[in-house]
Amino acid sequence: MITRKIKYGLIGASGRLGNEIKNVFAENHFELVFEYDLNGEKKSGSPEILIDCSLPEVFTKSVSIIDELKIPFIIATTGLNEEQINKLRELSQNVPVVQSYNFSLGIQVLLRLTELANEKLKDWDVEIVETHHRFKKDKPSGTAKMIRNVFKDREVNTSSLRLGNVPGEHTVSFGGLGEVLSISHSATSRRTFAEGILKSAEFVLQKKNGFFSFTDIVFGK
Repeated sequence: MITRKIKYGLIGASGRLGNEIKNVFAENHFELVFEYDLNGEKKSGSPEILIDCSLPEVFTKSVSIIDELKIPFIIATTGLNEEQINKLRELSQNVPVVQSYNFSLGIQVLLRLTELANEKLKDWDVEIVETHHRFKKDKPSGTAKMIRNVFKDREVNTSSLRLGNVPGEHTVSFGGLGEVLSISHSATSRRTFAEGILKSAEFVLQKKNGFFSFTDIVFGK
């Protein structure tokens, strides 16, 4: 439990998730001292931790800050390429890094349930369907890719819908010849992701270095 004010920086501060992070962190002993978004940069102090919830195009900016300040880094950006992931692993040799495409506790449980279903239903058909708001650029979502990674031994089709202002819905369905099993998760508010990022911040502030996922934080590493 953090009992003192922690100064933090936020990349993508004016976005939907950025605004939720600001609200949740303000309630939990965190002080925003650095912001970066489309409107430019605001700085009132030196951050002790940096959070990036922007776009892959801003990745270089975040890396430059970490290289300079040597502080813990949490990145919730989706659509990262292999080179960018490798750069995060490189950074994690000197600072703690948490990288995840989804910071929802419920999604972590969905992944575990999907692993169990995959073990028991090897000969069943599998489909993944994900739905997000119309403004989401990457397709399929990072979370859908996380679910698909459970199926290391087979190809799984993924359908992507972009509708209205949906924060995020994911369903993985298993179909046998006489029954269908569906495991679903719906995010009803982006606050759930901000709370997961807060949990990650509290975790990573206790580490000296290392590369972590939200799965590691929820289930232990």
